Amino acid sequence: MKMSDFGLPYAERLRSFGAVRRLFSSGSGGFVYPFRYVVFAEPDDRFSVEVLFSVPKRNHKRANVRNLLRRRTKEAYRLNKSIIYDAGKSAAVDLALIYSSKEVVDYKTVEYAVKRILASLAEDL
Repeated sequence: MKMSDFGLPYAERLRSFGAVRRLFSSGSGGFVYPFRYVVFAEPDDRFSVEVLFSVPKRNHKRANVRNLLRRRTKEAYRLNKSIIYDAGKSAAVDLALIYSSKEVVDYKTVEYAVKRILASLAEDL
């Protein structure tokens, strides 16, 4: 993986309302502390991953805490997305990472959880 591949461009973010609706209605998911994740994959002519990051206001009332957790999650995904890209078949994958814990955990815990989610996703593809 080249150094330029560590970015998180706008094209890799899940932003279409229809795609988000399809992800949550017909996607499969699981839980790896502190995340709940939902995945929807369909065959496509080229491999692509779009990801959505969420930290619910229900669990964390303060915006600065939500922003901190979202930033940690994005950074962990950005640095470890090669796990799924290296195992990528020709499929379009939508992924939602939802921070579900009421506690604020450190970056190492977040990174470990994101690695486990990406590894299980790469295995399932």
